[in-house]
Amino acid sequence: MKKIAILQSNYIPWKGYFDLIAAVDEFILYDDMQFTKNDWRNRNQIKTPQGVQWLTVPVGQDIRRRIRDVPLVDGWQIKHWKTLESNYRRAAHFDAIATWLRPLYLETSYSHLTQLNSNLIKAICVYLGINTRISCSWDYQMSEGKTERLVDLCRQAGASDYISGPSAKDYLQPEQFQAQGIGLHWFDYSDYREYPQLWGPFVHGVSILDLLFNCGTGSKTYMKHVTL
Repeated sequence: MKKIAILQSNYIPWKGYFDLIAAVDEFILYDDMQFTKNDWRNRNQIKTPQGVQWLTVPVGQDIRRRIRDVPLVDGWQIKHWKTLESNYRRAAHFDAIATWLRPLYLETSYSHLTQLNSNLIKAICVYLGINTRISCSWDYQMSEGKTERLVDLCRQAGASDYISGPSAKDYLQPEQFQAQGIGLHWFDYSDYREYPQLWGPFVHGVSILDLLFNCGTGSKTYMKHVTL
């Protein structure tokens, strides 16, 4: 039995993204797909005294490229860290998280968006004790067609089951998974508990950094698939 999830990399994703990683045996970063503007690939949200704010990594306007081919420019990392620090320095676990997160912003350079996203995702997984194997779609052969590509990646990775986000119900063809003997399951992002959060009414969909700064190692108790 081997559970697989396949998803594009996101910049400092929300807690549900990491719950999906924790729920499978291998998580494949699907960055051979086209970059999409105004999406989660290069931005995410944090809480501030003025409300929810976007943190956006500048990548230019060209969408005619794969996510893995999106280059990064210099100068944004210090700004992002200062924004995180100014809005979360009062959080109960800011200092503990900053010990390993600050160097990823101030002492590490990134040439491409995929490199940035995967480094941050893997570091957060280490902190949460998520041991899922994280691979890349280009580690495998790619076929044509939305469903066909996912089925073929699952087959090559030796998957018995594919765990998908519910939004894919609009385009996935379950019979193609069934034909290959691969179980198709829909991940449930509902029913998360609220946690102690700064700055006004509670918001679930912000970056997981909000949860980590506020709850530290206790973050696991507010997730559904991360082992305590």
